[in-house]
Amino acid sequence: KKIRVTPKKKKIMPANLKTASFPIVGIGASAGGLEAYQELLKNLSAKPGMAFVFIMHLAPGHRSMLTELLARLTKMPVREIKNGMLIEVNHVYIKPPDTNLSIASGKLILSKRNDRNFKHMPIDWFFRSLAEEQGNRGIGVILSGTATDGTLGAEAIKAEGGIVFAQDEKSAKYDGMPQSVIAAGCVDFVLSPKKIASELERIAKHPLI
Repeated sequence: KKIRVTPKKKKIMPANLKTASFPIVGIGASAGGLEAYQELLKNLSAKPGMAFVFIMHLAPGHRSMLTELLARLTKMPVREIKNGMLIEVNHVYIKPPDTNLSIASGKLILSKRNDRNFKHMPIDWFFRSLAEEQGNRGIGVILSGTATDGTLGAEAIKAEGGIVFAQDEKSAKYDGMPQSVIAAGCVDFVLSPKKIASELERIAKHPLI
């Protein structure tokens, strides 16, 4: 008796499918934030099971040495972002100066700042796209800095069920940015950079992340 084999139907992937199978951590900082990020990075293992995207406020036209500087502190590959770069687990990505950064379909997208009359809010810009792309797998971290960049983006991450960290007042050189996001009521953890690193590793190993 012949058995009729019917060809398998091609699966149609939904347009809004969250692309990365691992958590993506957006980390925002300005004044005093580099020291905080260095402390966080050196307390992460070589394979934490996440990808890290660092958004630092830098002056336009300023050549960033962040990639070289941070590569000394971790065994993870550290890359300055190029437009269209595919995000990979256990990698660190650095946003270049004077750009906006977003994420779509697992790729990091750079764009030029269009209107210089408005205040540049690169952390909000990236966090919003991270919330849309990753849903409840998105994680935002706000380190030392002045003003309020990151607060609206953190609210977007929380609205999608993601997790938000803020650096504590005691360890932050400038607590304007962390305190702004705390006051907005969308922070899950208020910790030192070293403890943020430890909590991120714990979260990555949790089966429900």
